[in-house]
Amino acid sequence: MKSNKVSIKEILTIISQIEGILNSRPLSSLSCDPTDLSVLTAGHFLIRRSITSVVEPEIIGTPDNRLSRWQITIKVVQFICKRWHRDYLNHLQQLSNWKFEKNDLKIGSLVLLKEDNLPPCKWVIGRVKDVIPSSDGKIRVANVQTQSGLYRRGISKLCVLPTNNE
Repeated sequence: MKSNKVSIKEILTIISQIEGILNSRPLSSLSCDPTDLSVLTAGHFLIRRSITSVVEPEIIGTPDNRLSRWQITIKVVQFICKRWHRDYLNHLQQLSNWKFEKNDLKIGSLVLLKEDNLPPCKWVIGRVKDVIPSSDGKIRVANVQTQSGLYRRGISKLCVLPTNNE
């Protein structure tokens, strides 16, 4: 998009879509119920519910000369979202590593799963069902229950969300 000029309407569209993505990020759990996967987002403060969006096909790898103006706008949003999503999860993981020891991953903790290629405003949220310690006693793997099933993930692919107790 280096040679394309962007109109003010396109800039406003990009900004409002990015605003929706930022306001969709999970902040904390809504309840202490271990079966509840609902999370508090910034959207709850704005519209009293989570912000959702229409899933557009990923076009980051498509050359600009094959795209319409709308698709170029979506491509910019997808690029920024993918970058921010990765950076946000890394920051969240570093924050939890700074506040807690690695072995503080507990059964029932609400976590975000680090997944590649998720569409904007989409987060994989789950609860830790059980932890699997390695031979040295450190927790390295956990089983996580999500809406779509049970996953086994290394703790490097999990980001613990803060709870009401913290």
